[in-house]
Amino acid sequence: MGTAYFGRKLTGALVTIVLIVLFNFFLFRMMPGSPERALARNPHIQPEVLAATRARWGLDKPLFPDQFIGYVAATAQGDLGFSLKFEGQTVTDVLATHLWPTVILFGIGEILAAIIGLGLGAYTGWRRGGPIDRLGNGLSLILYSMPYFVIGMLLLVIFATGLGWFPTAGMRTLGAPQTGLVGTILDFLAHFTLPLATVTIGLIGQYSILMRSSVIETLGEDYVNTARAKGLTDGRTLRRHVLPNALLPAVTLVAINLGYVVAGAITVEIVFNWPGLGTLTVEALSARDYAVLQGSFLLLSITVVLANLVADILYVFLDPRVKA
Repeated sequence: MGTAYFGRKLTGALVTIVLIVLFNFFLFRMMPGSPERALARNPHIQPEVLAATRARWGLDKPLFPDQFIGYVAATAQGDLGFSLKFEGQTVTDVLATHLWPTVILFGIGEILAAIIGLGLGAYTGWRRGGPIDRLGNGLSLILYSMPYFVIGMLLLVIFATGLGWFPTAGMRTLGAPQTGLVGTILDFLAHFTLPLATVTIGLIGQYSILMRSSVIETLGEDYVNTARAKGLTDGRTLRRHVLPNALLPAVTLVAINLGYVVAGAITVEIVFNWPGLGTLTVEALSARDYAVLQGSFLLLSITVVLANLVADILYVFLDPRVKA
């Protein structure tokens, strides 16, 4: 039964990825911004230059099947083409360069937000109706309603511009003298603090609200009443019976948020000029670098699918009834 469950989920994920690859091909060829169209806006462009550009990017071949087969074959080999903005670099290299700043920022931010938000939601749900519940739930609603860029701008105004405790932008100080490994780490942490705080604060609210709701719903189940009737302590009842079942919706939310790193990264990284995938996406949009945009879309989509696959697998360990 377990093997069949994993097989269904893995097959569904693979089929979805294949459909995403196919959709990615047609979507970006229907959008403006290809090399040919960008050059065509120049009234002085020579016809031979335009023809050479079409041949270089394979635009002189029929869309189907020539371009389509070439795209599928290249994508299967990890070849996403060349960037227009970053001349001489492949899209894979450009994405890889900007991937790790985003992964570090949102990975650590997700972990901190999940620990704080789920812990706060579990406690307020367990102590529902009390002053801590009202305070925690009210604070969570405020944080949940605030966009990333609002939180980031507030932190910038207060702690960077006002107090001057942290840098205002970037991942490191440009032109700073070499101060060794320790100095480099401290400089990175100084630039990293405010973006990390923005991501963490922006995610705490939704985790707390969802966990509180799940805990309150779980408290009405018969097995919780049975555990209390057996004389188990509140802490043990919460850890052994309430949290494992209340965590199921939270796992889905965490997985989805991990998948949407690019979508969330855009606003945060633009506010702090953080050199990640969000900033890269905006730059590619401005330069009409459709190859990089196509690669970013593909990376984002596959990440969401894989994150949901991981969530489905974790469901089995949290609740074995799922695979039935």
